[in-house]
Amino acid sequence: MSARIVLLVTSPRLPAGLLTAAAWDVVRQHPVLTGSDSEMVTAVRQAGAEVTVVDGPATQSLLDAVAAHGTVVWLAGPTGDEALARELGLRLARQPGLAEMELMYGSWDPPGARLLDAVAVLDRLASPGGDPWKRAQTHRSLAGYLLEESYEAYDAISADDTDALREELGDVLLQVVLHARLAEELPEDERWSIDDVAGGLVDKMIRRNPHVFAGAEVGTLEEITENWERIKRAEKARSSVLDGVALSQPALSLAAQILDRAARRGVDVPLPPADTQPDAEARLGADLLATVAAAREAGLDPEAALRRAALTQAETIRKAEPPPPPAEPS
Repeated sequence: MSARIVLLVTSPRLPAGLLTAAAWDVVRQHPVLTGSDSEMVTAVRQAGAEVTVVDGPATQSLLDAVAAHGTVVWLAGPTGDEALARELGLRLARQPGLAEMELMYGSWDPPGARLLDAVAVLDRLASPGGDPWKRAQTHRSLAGYLLEESYEAYDAISADDTDALREELGDVLLQVVLHARLAEELPEDERWSIDDVAGGLVDKMIRRNPHVFAGAEVGTLEEITENWERIKRAEKARSSVLDGVALSQPALSLAAQILDRAARRGVDVPLPPADTQPDAEARLGADLLATVAAAREAGLDPEAALRRAALTQAETIRKAEPPPPPAEPS
């Protein structure tokens, strides 16, 4: 059998010792070298494998070991030891008779693994010795940032800019993780963590999608939506059809959602007549509410319609503006 160096790479985001069967076979059957002690090294040793921590140039140590044993394993550190892999690859390319190099993944990141990094980074920033600004924040002081980042994500969607959307969703995620980290500092009977947030989301999605997770029979999208709403009503003991409407949303979308909620539950209430209102502001409000109701009847989104008109007007204003004065020479 030809001489072989196995570069064993593992995910630093999974528990130490969680390896594939093939990886366990190779570390138990051959000498293992590594650059430094780690939780993974400890786990491999506890499983009965011999692990040597190399003190000095790793490439030559690996070549000496492979000459003596035929096959040797390099247990890569948390960052993957890419520099060593490049150096070793160049050496073996010049001297191919020394050994063959094989890359083996003993474990790999599952989807969503980088979320663990986000949690760790925010924990560091919001802990003693971290970022003083983040440590000084509260849920209330951050509320405006959550809205701002959400609007920027909305702008990216409106512009069909998926690269910008990826970045803006990262900023929204920052707010979610930071709020969760700050909640860990609340009094014991009030505190919660990012795991509570994720756990609540998972439980809710499973409950509200029985056609996926519990084998419930559904047909059309309308039936799925109605099933969702029925389950939601059973979960939340609400006294009004308007309970749960976000009152801080923009006024046009708020009006549209109020009218939609009432219509879906069969609550028929006439709109206020504009000519009976006590002042100009109230009359304008009644007119706007009637416009929102007309948009709903026509299947239009009044918020999106006004936004479109406003952006068109903004572009017209830009074109009508005089050019800026030339910059004065310095």
